Amino acid sequence: MPRRSGGRKSRIAIRTAPLAEELRPVQPGESGGQYRPLTEADTEAIVDNCFRILEEVGFAQATPHCIETCTAYGAELGKDGRLRMSRDVVQKALEATPSELTLHAQNPAQDLTLSGSKVYFSTAGAAVMVVDPTTGEYRDSTAQDLYDMARITDTCEHIHMFQRTCVLRDILDNCAMDINTTYNAIMGTSKHVGASWTEAQHLQETLKLLHMAAGSEAAWRARPFVSQSNCFVVPPMKFAEEALECLKIAVEGGMPVLLLSAGQAGATAPPCLAGTISQAWAECLGGLVYVNAIKPGAPAIIGTWPFVSDLRTGAMSGGSPEQGILSAACAQIGHYFSLPMGTGCGMSDSKVPDFQAGSEHGYNAAVAALSGANIIYEAAGMYASLLGTCPESLLLDNDILGASLRMAKGVTVNQDTLAFDTLKDVCLSGTGHYLGSDQTLSVMQSEYIYPEFSNRMSPNDWKDADRPDPLVQATARKREILSSHVPRHISDEVDARIRAAFPIFLSREAMGRS
Repeated sequence: MPRRSGGRKSRIAIRTAPLAEELRPVQPGESGGQYRPLTEADTEAIVDNCFRILEEVGFAQATPHCIETCTAYGAELGKDGRLRMSRDVVQKALEATPSELTLHAQNPAQDLTLSGSKVYFSTAGAAVMVVDPTTGEYRDSTAQDLYDMARITDTCEHIHMFQRTCVLRDILDNCAMDINTTYNAIMGTSKHVGASWTEAQHLQETLKLLHMAAGSEAAWRARPFVSQSNCFVVPPMKFAEEALECLKIAVEGGMPVLLLSAGQAGATAPPCLAGTISQAWAECLGGLVYVNAIKPGAPAIIGTWPFVSDLRTGAMSGGSPEQGILSAACAQIGHYFSLPMGTGCGMSDSKVPDFQAGSEHGYNAAVAALSGANIIYEAAGMYASLLGTCPESLLLDNDILGASLRMAKGVTVNQDTLAFDTLKDVCLSGTGHYLGSDQTLSVMQSEYIYPEFSNRMSPNDWKDADRPDPLVQATARKREILSSHVPRHISDEVDARIRAAFPIFLSREAMGRS
């Protein structure tokens, strides 16, 4: 039989053609859950330990409002001033919390539905420095950096929401910094945004801005496109008073909240991983009680973000393999409770995008995705254990996150994918290979994912192409995005009204909107 012709040219043509949405090899919200570091007995033991911590230890430094609402909900204030919560009280909050939560985006096509083991990736981190990946030099992060990283994220297929990546260190007033943090993020991307506030009054002012951006308070409440990342607890088991006030304002203002516990194993959390997981979940469940005491069923994400200490030095080690294990185990507890949850995983201890960074970003992002964590925060662009961020790395990490989602998607098995008829034809027709088969051409984009920057050339082709460097290519792509991609989902008219009402730091020219 004659060999089928045109296979390689056909594959190249298909690969370079625009890809229809339904043909993409991975979709936002692919289901993980294949990796389970805990047995059923382990899970039950950790859950029981969480309830025991809440019943016997409880929280210090609850605010008057927290004490009033939580005791009315069934919690008890001890003579030692600690607020304790029985298993029945926690169970009441669990039953009131929806097992599915939609995080709205300004573009409804980018809404995220958190449930089961669906997986999404997000930025986050609040770095205080930005690194130049070419020189390795670090500098203070700025308002322009945050806006630019929101714009880059807006173009990244596998980064599904944007949470603040860096602190606006060129804005000295804390209220103005909080307002501009949210403004820069929502102007830079139409995806869902996560932000945080240092004081409740700052959040109240920002809510007014969000009402204007949404069109009205009613429109905001119908589709809140910003969530609050709230470190309401200072591990171990102590409330952060100002954060509790911010939490109250968010819940009352219709804003989804990420209840964030960020203990560090061996420092502010137990050195053994099972104890760290227990403390993180106990702290977040306590926050869930408070949220439901304020407003039953209010939208909340359990933010178990336990970090790792390098016990030789006491320093944080965000790129350690234990970080991935902790995140995966916390996701497994989330599945047990059927709660929307997120975890911090995917950062690196390296200072620049190098081999260490790629390996640490890769293995931890993959493990967290395979565990079925609903949102994997800090999954792109974070270096030096969250002290630094790198805009170019958002693009490089986008490839890693796409590959991680492909791993989570796994293998589709049906009569077509078993490919018996294709196999029979290849073997009996004398073709001897599948490169030009109709099935190969039909699934090459839906079954396989292809990186944008990683190189798969042969050594000779790579040499002939002048040894292309992924970092150099990502840097060029970054410049292209920042020179041309100016999101316009918030109109100039609305922007003008916001600028008239609030101290917006970046000029329209600096944002490319002149």
